[in-house]
Amino acid sequence: MTPDEYLFAILARERVDASPTSPILAAAKKALMPVLVPWGGRYLRSVEPSGSFAKGTANRSGTDIDLFLSVSPEHPAPLKVLYESLYGALSWAGYEARRQDVSIGLRVDGTDIDLVPGKQQTVLTTDHSLYRRKADTWTKTNVLSHISHIRNGGRQAETRVMKLWRNQARLQFPSFYLELAVIEALRGSSAMSLSFRVGEVYRYLAGPFASARFVDPANTNNVISNDLTVVEKNAIRFAASRALQTPWGDLVR
Repeated sequence: MTPDEYLFAILARERVDASPTSPILAAAKKALMPVLVPWGGRYLRSVEPSGSFAKGTANRSGTDIDLFLSVSPEHPAPLKVLYESLYGALSWAGYEARRQDVSIGLRVDGTDIDLVPGKQQTVLTTDHSLYRRKADTWTKTNVLSHISHIRNGGRQAETRVMKLWRNQARLQFPSFYLELAVIEALRGSSAMSLSFRVGEVYRYLAGPFASARFVDPANTNNVISNDLTVVEKNAIRFAASRALQTPWGDLVR
């Protein structure tokens, strides 16, 4: 089996149905909408998938669903109150909810779900404000812009391989940061071989990645590369250096 055949076989095994009729998505919405509708009331504009599920970069073994909760700009509550009220509604409904940074995590029928509440800034834009719990502040973002950026980057296969490696190596590497790094590593690459392109990503992570600056394409004031410490970036760099010397069968399983 060639390296490409090996990687494509893993990707086939890890394929996720992320279509609008996905059973996982349908089950998540069916379970949660009875909680979310009363929580948001007439201000809840939509509940739609975001993150890896929407970008085509999800793997079955690491499947979680990010659901973005778009709230009308007319909602009277401050962002922090909106965030905490969602946590309270989920806890009251019996879920073991977890406060994260911009999201609240929970588990529904074996699937990890992150709920991201955001208040639309104006009715004329899809920009939203999110509460950042760790810094006790807010940030602007645009989920549709994120999805479009990663999808248009066209590096879904390489990203999925790298996410498997990240999970199996137990590295701290936020998904959006990783997705941006893969696109940057392969900028201008015309290599036909999937295994060679993945190798290029490892070479990038082992080299310039640690000092590279990544910003949110929807908000240049949001520096994504600040999400990891120097120690965490160096851990990725060292792991990528080792990966370049490791057989595929021991590297990604």
